[in-house]
Amino acid sequence: MEILRTRFSSWTPIKNKSLNNQLYQERIRLISHWFDLWTDKQRKQFLFLILNQCSKSQLKCVEKWLVENIPLTHVDFTTLLPRFLSLYIFSFLSPRDLCAAAQINWHWKFLTEQDCLWMPKCLKLGWFLPYIPEKNEYGAWKRYYIACATSLDYLTPRRTAYHSTTSDLKTKTEEQEERWQAKCCQKCIRGGLAVHKKELFKARPPWISGTHSSGFYKSGFQPQLSQSIYDQAKLSAELLMKIHQQNKSASGFRIEAEKPVVLSSGKSLPERFCQPVSQGYPNGMHSLHPHLVLISSHIPAYEMVVDSVKLGVVLVVYEHTGTTLESLIHSVESALDGHIAKSIGIISDGDSREINLLQGYKINALNLLKPEVREFWKRLKSCIISPEEGGSIDLFVPLAASEAGKEILSQLTLLTGAFFRTPTGIATGSYQHILSEWLGNQKESSPPLLYLTEVKLQIWLRFTELLEETLDVVRKKLSPYFFDLQKKMVGKILGQIMFNTMHWSNIQDNERIIQTLAKGLVELSRGNHENPLEFLSSFLMKKCKNGELGDQDFLTEDTSESGLDVLLKIDEPQDVIERRQSFARELLLSERTYVHILEIVKDVYVIPLKAALASHQTILSDISIQLIFSDVLDILQVNRCFLAELTRRLNEWSPAQNIGDIFIKLGQQFQTYTDFFNNYAVTLKTIDKCRETIPVFRAFLKRHDRTVVTTMRSIQELLLCPSKRVKEYITLLCGLRLHTPQEHTDHEDLATAIKQMKQLNDYIDQLKLNVGRNDQLLSVQQCIQGGPQLLKASRDLIMVQDVAQLNCSQRMNLPFRLYEHTHDLRLFLFNDILVISQRNISYKPFERIPKVTYQFLATIMLHQLQIEDIPDSKYIKNALLLQGPKQQWICSTDEDKFVWLSALRKATHCSISGDVN
Repeated sequence: MEILRTRFSSWTPIKNKSLNNQLYQERIRLISHWFDLWTDKQRKQFLFLILNQCSKSQLKCVEKWLVENIPLTHVDFTTLLPRFLSLYIFSFLSPRDLCAAAQINWHWKFLTEQDCLWMPKCLKLGWFLPYIPEKNEYGAWKRYYIACATSLDYLTPRRTAYHSTTSDLKTKTEEQEERWQAKCCQKCIRGGLAVHKKELFKARPPWISGTHSSGFYKSGFQPQLSQSIYDQAKLSAELLMKIHQQNKSASGFRIEAEKPVVLSSGKSLPERFCQPVSQGYPNGMHSLHPHLVLISSHIPAYEMVVDSVKLGVVLVVYEHTGTTLESLIHSVESALDGHIAKSIGIISDGDSREINLLQGYKINALNLLKPEVREFWKRLKSCIISPEEGGSIDLFVPLAASEAGKEILSQLTLLTGAFFRTPTGIATGSYQHILSEWLGNQKESSPPLLYLTEVKLQIWLRFTELLEETLDVVRKKLSPYFFDLQKKMVGKILGQIMFNTMHWSNIQDNERIIQTLAKGLVELSRGNHENPLEFLSSFLMKKCKNGELGDQDFLTEDTSESGLDVLLKIDEPQDVIERRQSFARELLLSERTYVHILEIVKDVYVIPLKAALASHQTILSDISIQLIFSDVLDILQVNRCFLAELTRRLNEWSPAQNIGDIFIKLGQQFQTYTDFFNNYAVTLKTIDKCRETIPVFRAFLKRHDRTVVTTMRSIQELLLCPSKRVKEYITLLCGLRLHTPQEHTDHEDLATAIKQMKQLNDYIDQLKLNVGRNDQLLSVQQCIQGGPQLLKASRDLIMVQDVAQLNCSQRMNLPFRLYEHTHDLRLFLFNDILVISQRNISYKPFERIPKVTYQFLATIMLHQLQIEDIPDSKYIKNALLLQGPKQQWICSTDEDKFVWLSALRKATHCSISGDVN
């Protein structure tokens, strides 16, 4: 009985050792079980409590156990810190300490012999390396420091003269002369190096200023540290050679020492936006005729274009706003510094009819003969070599794509005598015309590649395309606000013009004013005026003073002809043939680019995935590969055949050659494109699902997406190309038909091909509309709190209207009722239902944009909705009554209610009649 009582008691038996041990083990297991269930914080608190209760002998036992199981290690800091931090620490050591540190291990020896540590120590003592070290040469400055230090003469001048022979003695004047020359030499070189370092820091490319793990280093770019060392060594060697040449005569050296430090080319150190002319040429030599590029700050992401400029190209970045033509040409002449450029490129925005060079200076056929414009182009021509020697002015604007642009080029050529080159492509937007064919390209590299790096140029083109798509979305979102603002501003401006230029009696004559104003607007639309408001005001003032209304037939003149039709009537037959051939070449060039993009999908994604599947290292299953890439590969096969046939036709080109028939054959295979677009949503969902569930595939996409090989696109962006290509086909075919005579046999085939392409494009637009409709319904459903399920196959959102809910007293007659504003509502009108929600607006501190929430109130089927118009009175305006099966709402709109009322009644009528589509 004693044993049983002690076993289940709360105290520990002492006399019975076996029972004591058993009970001890049970409690240990219990505590261990509790310890496993505790969190990390609870475990630490428990250990802290236990250790506080331990004696010194027990703590020493714990310490002994920790030392045995977790031994202390001494780690070399150079293996943990980044290399630049280790080099920064070593830079504080003296040369003797650096030599001692190099004897510790091989890693320290490698770090302490870097040129970035020894070069400042040599330059501080006036020791300059007599040659330019190679990029892979190691420890050159340390060896040179040791060689100079071991050859120093530590004796004083007096003792040196005492031990020297009579022939080696020098007079005191000669010795002072040599010391003075040495000091001037060191001062000259140090000043040049300081200025050069400052300019290198200003012109440092912004894209490779990140960490050492940047992707640019993998592409062949060297880190900035080693590049600056190389540039300083290069400059010091050039300065030494120049000084050695000047030392031939002492008097000559004194004169030259007072001049500013220049490069071997004779060019002064550059200004803020101008790179040195000698930069980019081997061995520090510079071309007598460099290339110069002007970059406008008005183009999107112009910093990326600045970074893509090649070495050796003189760069001038100018502000689009506030810069004048005179200051711009002055910047060009200052950047060249008396030299003559081989070619000048101008990168600015514009279209096929004008160049948006500066604010207030859109170069077109109307203002080209202005004195300041003519002077600008003449002085710009004087900065390049003659066209016979290869000089040219490259305009990165597609002027050669239209007849108006060609007229500008011909006038510029007659005015200056220079050779102008521009792109001829129009099919692709967002500056893609830069990569198309150029006018007057003579068996040499593409003009953009003379100034810009191709890889970075491709990145900028992708980025501008993304910016334009973003701006389109922003314009759609802000279009209601811009419309209201425009309406108010136009009303104020027109009202002010009429009241300032016309008498009050004339204002009463509305018909006269409308006719005169219409004439002014027609005249304004006919010409490209720089200041439309000034022209319109002067026109109205002239008509008002003369009292002439003009002929009534003036408004009935036929102005329906497009500019392209007029230009086509003016064109000569030979011009039409050349334009037709130009469009055909652009079609071939863009088709090659399109097929190349499709081949990227096959080479970068499909082939590696199938190879991994065949080698039993599966990344994706065969079914997933088929779901994602089968339709794209079918399109690639179709367009390869189309490209081969198109290439054959262009190689055998003649004025009678046909192209429309091969487009008709391509249209017969549009089922491939239809299958792709039908499965497009399934393809994207498959990619997303595989990326989320398969880590290997996620790593595969991370390794291949947005690389140079994929032209900085992801797999989803590459799959967008077929839909964009259809629109490009329509643009190019319309251009071909426009420049194909009616009697040509290809004219009818081109019309048939355009019809087929438009049908496919309409089908794509319908798919986009369906996808956008579903997204719109989902977004509306998410924004309404507590709302019903809105996603339905045949449901469309027609209109959204913000209204004020009113409450009134029914005791008075209708015209004299008083209304009270109770709530703000938002009405969502669909083709079958009306959703009513309460709109709540709340502002947060320090924020301008309010937070708007919608609380669901009711859903009314349109065939059960009754609408009653409430007449306007002095107590209420723009009001109507919405009557549902169980409740009614009196609503008032801020604007005219008839737009909303007509849409509501039309939707109700269609719902009752059963036509919900």
